[in-house]
Amino acid sequence: MSSISNRTGIVFVISGPSGTGKSSICHRVLEVDPLLHFSVSCTTRQPRKNEIDGKDYFFMSKKLFQEHISNDHFLEYAEVHGNFYGTLDSEIDRITNNGEDILLDIDIRGVKNIQKKYKSLSKPINCHYIFVGPPSFSELEDRLRSRGTESEDVIVQRMNTAKTELTHWRNFDSIIVNSNLDDSINNLKMIIQAQRLSRNVLLTDPWEIN
Repeated sequence: MSSISNRTGIVFVISGPSGTGKSSICHRVLEVDPLLHFSVSCTTRQPRKNEIDGKDYFFMSKKLFQEHISNDHFLEYAEVHGNFYGTLDSEIDRITNNGEDILLDIDIRGVKNIQKKYKSLSKPINCHYIFVGPPSFSELEDRLRSRGTESEDVIVQRMNTAKTELTHWRNFDSIIVNSNLDDSINNLKMIIQAQRLSRNVLLTDPWEIN
């Protein structure tokens, strides 16, 4: 891969229904890839067990979240199941301006907002969209129930949302069907490497031949 000083960072956007294993795939790849960084999103929901503020999410009040919205600080934001989630522009710029890559794990609505915003920019941003889906709809429900972190009402709500989200896979550049975690991790690694070999990441001619 070209030197960091000669490349622009890639924004890898990974999405799919809740329960498909996106977070597990992302965390395993991030552990072994020093040039890939996790985009820490903001949220107004309460932390789950073992989640750390500033590492898993920036946990904040709805008042502070609304202040960021008013000041146009978000690349994207959305209300999901009664809570707000958003990605700060400053978090993206901090990493990609240094020639390193960033991984965003966000919901479908957030992806649509990013696609819309990036298309309106005068300077194109190197962005690759990856959809993670379950091997089957029934398997997705089994995974959500096995987590034991949501009530029955929330599970039903998430399953209804998933029915719609699964129809959006055609709007993504790459697809991962997470039947086996290790295979899905390797697939994400290969997608990332393929994009890093693209000429679109180079800022200048690497050979500078006159």
